[in-house]
Amino acid sequence: MEKNATIETPLDHLFRLTPNQKRALGKLHLYTIFDLLRHFPARYTDAGKVTAIQNLTKGDHATIFGKIHNLKTKKAWRKKIPMAEGTISDETGNIKAVWFHQPYIAKMAGEGGLVRVEGKVSERPPAPRATPAHAQRAGGRQAGKGEIFLSNPRIERIAEIPKDSGPLFGDGTSEVLYPVYPESRGITSNWFYHAIVKIIRSGILDTLMDTIPEEMLKKYNLPTLKTALIWIHTPQKQSHADSARKRFAFEEVFFIQLARLKERNEYAKNPSYRISIDQNIVNEFLGRFPFKMTTAQNKAISHILSDFNKEHPMSRLLEGDVGSGKTAVAATTAYAVITGKTHGAKINRLQVAIMAPTEILAQQHFDNFIQYFAYAHIPVALITGSGCKKFPSKASPRLATTISRAQLLKWVANGEIQIVIGTHALIQKAVKFQNLAYVIIDEQHRFGVNQRKILARKETLAPHLLSMTATPIPRTLSLTIYGDLDLTLLDEMPPGRKTIVTEVVTRGEEDRVYKKMREEISAGRQAYVICPRIDEPDPEKELALNAKSVNEEAKRLDRDVFPDFSIAVLHGKMKAAEREDIMRQFEHGEIEILVATSVIEVGVNVPNATIIVIEGAERFGLAQLHQLRGRVLRSTHQAYCFLFSSTEHSVMLPRLKALVTAKNGFELAEMDLKLRGAGVLSGQKQWGITDVGMEAIKNLKMVEAAREEAGRILSADPELSQYPSLKGRIGKEKHDIHFE
Repeated sequence: MEKNATIETPLDHLFRLTPNQKRALGKLHLYTIFDLLRHFPARYTDAGKVTAIQNLTKGDHATIFGKIHNLKTKKAWRKKIPMAEGTISDETGNIKAVWFHQPYIAKMAGEGGLVRVEGKVSERPPAPRATPAHAQRAGGRQAGKGEIFLSNPRIERIAEIPKDSGPLFGDGTSEVLYPVYPESRGITSNWFYHAIVKIIRSGILDTLMDTIPEEMLKKYNLPTLKTALIWIHTPQKQSHADSARKRFAFEEVFFIQLARLKERNEYAKNPSYRISIDQNIVNEFLGRFPFKMTTAQNKAISHILSDFNKEHPMSRLLEGDVGSGKTAVAATTAYAVITGKTHGAKINRLQVAIMAPTEILAQQHFDNFIQYFAYAHIPVALITGSGCKKFPSKASPRLATTISRAQLLKWVANGEIQIVIGTHALIQKAVKFQNLAYVIIDEQHRFGVNQRKILARKETLAPHLLSMTATPIPRTLSLTIYGDLDLTLLDEMPPGRKTIVTEVVTRGEEDRVYKKMREEISAGRQAYVICPRIDEPDPEKELALNAKSVNEEAKRLDRDVFPDFSIAVLHGKMKAAEREDIMRQFEHGEIEILVATSVIEVGVNVPNATIIVIEGAERFGLAQLHQLRGRVLRSTHQAYCFLFSSTEHSVMLPRLKALVTAKNGFELAEMDLKLRGAGVLSGQKQWGITDVGMEAIKNLKMVEAAREEAGRILSADPELSQYPSLKGRIGKEKHDIHFE
């Protein structure tokens, strides 16, 4: 161990790392001792469950005790990978063990010593000249089959073979747990185990300051940081491992809550626009919609208008299922702002900014807002990476026109344009507003926290902030990742909407679906076909994704299935102008089948499209499938969603069937959380929460307790001056949670 090492010491100062190991650690975002100590085991194996070598079969994850011999280092024949190999023997036979990228294992193990070995049993193809007699000489071979061997097993030298270490030696009642760590190509669980044990034995844990206050540890019966790290990496029994995971789960959610609530308190200190709303003007605007608002929409509008008249800026999340009417709420409240009056300030025109994650959605909002505000002659602008537009046009007051970016920025800066819609282009430094009073971020889960901050804090007076998402999430997750926002739910669908018919379609049943598509299109409707890829994979590439592509599927459908229908493709690599043209044709009914990637996932609104086919549905997350399905939930016509699946995997099919049985997105989110387990809900990387943190998300009581403690501490000490360890931790860790 390096002298004077601290938890911030880089790992390459402590261990001799090969380029492959450095690359693997980088992929796992492990750079320092602190990072490595926080790389927790995914599971544990029980040393009591020991297998005799003669009983090993391919695919087993086995633990064996025996003597190691024939140790040597060499390079793999084909790829020249450095490796170590040896033979493990017990009284029933012997088996070869191979360690790729770990030639040092041969020196560590020690020729002729007793060892405990645990790992996966793999199989090599049979040697060309192998005969049944020859194949039976070693305990690890079977007649007529390839040679089985242990691939990259964990190995530990032992003084003696335990007498109670399993059915081979006794009754197998002992409980000795060994951690199994998440791996990456080039670095193994075994490496993590030995590296972390080395760190623990160095005594560095004695220098750590516990970031959770002592009174909180006692209140919730949580182990100290040092104890928890020892228990989670080297548990003597399962209860120790469970206790440690509980502590780290609570800790992660607590710090997210603390950071979110502190951020909210700081934002609330900013002076903001206090706006008086004329309810009669708002009612007149509502009366222009061709439908009546739901009770949920009216409540949401009421909450938002009430927030406008408060001393501090609004921070609210509007969470509604696909088709629940979030855009109508956004438009109504935007109209209330630009027609409202500010308290104690002589401001003529207030401005509203609306940010969307894609150009397609930004363009759609632009078109919708033109319809909403044309009668009032309110100017609306669009700014994206592809260009700028303004409504109304001087040449034609009923149409929009393309204008230069410089001219648009000038009109935004002087307040002449009151509603500005855009993509990430809105947060560029060049975009300056005169009186930005209200920021609406649609599909806000697609923006990182910092991106939202930039737009919400572009001005001296903090604007009111409304975030919107059509991705329903469990209450525990809402309380955690959106701790800085008030939550408003649109949990009611507009009247007349029919329940979408959703069906999982396995191989061989496609023709039945195509027949239904033909019926719908012949009746004047339109359809989407979604594919995971844009182009076909290179067949020469190893591990190429075997999934249907947009370009090839469109050709196949046009040639073999629907030669009499108009078919077009849409994907993210197309130029913006080309995408706009395709969408315009589809909206106008000129295209009957749109073959696309998930680029149409968010916000695309074509009421006449009533059927969607999703190829390779198992390759999409449940939340994404729900979003895609929502593209055909835009009218009172009966809609259909067909999930084409090429798998019968025991995990995948129940997930897809959950989409069939769930009544709405909120119910689906809860089912997803139960089905997919900790750390996998829509992908842990998307949420920014670790596996251990996701375990806490399943526990509402733990989330509420963490939130209560964070609120209590900030109420008594807003600056955390009495809690330097807490202040340092939330300053170090940026929980920039988003879904991308």
